[in-house]
Amino acid sequence: MHHFQYVGGKLMCEGVSVESLARKHGTPLYIYSQNTLADHFGRLDSALTELDHTICFAMKANSNLAVIRTLANLGSGFDIVSAGELKRVIAAGGDPAKCIFAGVGKTEEEIEYALQQGIYSFNVESEPELVRINRVAARLKKIAPIAVRVNPNIDAHTHAKITTGTYENKFGIAFEQVEGVYARASKLKNLRLRGIQMHIGSQLTQVKPYELAVKKVLPLVQKLASKYSFEFFSVGGGLGVVYDPALESGSPAWWKTAKAKNILTPSSYAEKLVPLLKPLGLKILLEPGRFITANAGILVTRVEYVKRTGKKNFVIVDAAMNDLIRPAFYDSYHEIVPLTKKGGAKISSDVVGPICESGDIFCKNRPLPKVGEGDYLALLSAGAYGFVMASNYNARGFAAEILVNGKNAAVIRARQPVEEIWASEKIPQWLK
Repeated sequence: MHHFQYVGGKLMCEGVSVESLARKHGTPLYIYSQNTLADHFGRLDSALTELDHTICFAMKANSNLAVIRTLANLGSGFDIVSAGELKRVIAAGGDPAKCIFAGVGKTEEEIEYALQQGIYSFNVESEPELVRINRVAARLKKIAPIAVRVNPNIDAHTHAKITTGTYENKFGIAFEQVEGVYARASKLKNLRLRGIQMHIGSQLTQVKPYELAVKKVLPLVQKLASKYSFEFFSVGGGLGVVYDPALESGSPAWWKTAKAKNILTPSSYAEKLVPLLKPLGLKILLEPGRFITANAGILVTRVEYVKRTGKKNFVIVDAAMNDLIRPAFYDSYHEIVPLTKKGGAKISSDVVGPICESGDIFCKNRPLPKVGEGDYLALLSAGAYGFVMASNYNARGFAAEILVNGKNAAVIRARQPVEEIWASEKIPQWLK
């Protein structure tokens, strides 16, 4: 569920008119609902109450300090993939001791920084990484907590660019090799074998792939946990969200039918996994990102032109692929709605941005209400992998970000002045 709904024909974020924010702060504009963040975190947390568990938010989905602080205040840990993300957690008031460090390319400097900050565990992706962590820990006279990431070779049948759990992917260590890796790791004196981890992909909308992966990995976890006195088993993240229909899925009535539609929810997730995981007697970690933030955010854009050709109706807006790259990069669907509800016949439209790329498209041939110059549109479900993947392509400044809580709204990132883009660049003396 989320807190973006039409009230009196106007799109609202909680108790605030989205159009009022767009007029005050300009566009493109990211808007997040704090109560939606809390609702999604709370539903997942409550569903797992039978387990000793920690939710480690995958902050690659959305790393704004206000979002991180919101989740830290709710008791969240964090799944990080760089030293920069760990520094963001600390800047936002999060606890490094509740952070797990993932990623295939950790540098020595990143490992050293993470050890100095006292993170909970490294999720290790290769044997050379084990050797490197041990070497850095020895130099610092520390013991590094680690968990090997198991690649269970389970195809989650998601998008090719976000599948992580098969042997075709760069992530993790092959299931058949893991036992030997732990045996060798146990001989490295500056490592603590704290747990084991798996992750099979992103945007999973059914429970079955999780169930298959856990059932496959469970005997291995039991064997290794007994041998090496593990504290935890991390089942990874990847819980998917509803992108279509995003607006409708905000209502309680829609979610009452979700189970019948075989859509993953916190309750259906827990129903299948808790009975498998509880007998382990281990702390269970999970690393959701998109599930917490995607439907908690929107991107608001202004219509600049409507261009009609012989075959096409182009709605040209001021947001672009540099603001939200998912449709161009993944062919992702984002529901697009006007801020003022419109009746009448819909027109097959392409919503496109101003960047000089044919791929700068938010949708193609989609039936949309008739709009004109100066109207506002909202791209829904933009709270995950939206702003965090933004760029300055075409010398476009970053959009502003707003957080709404009830009837209150605050700027949590000011719009970037365009001059700031090149502020750190220098022209060498011989060109002057």
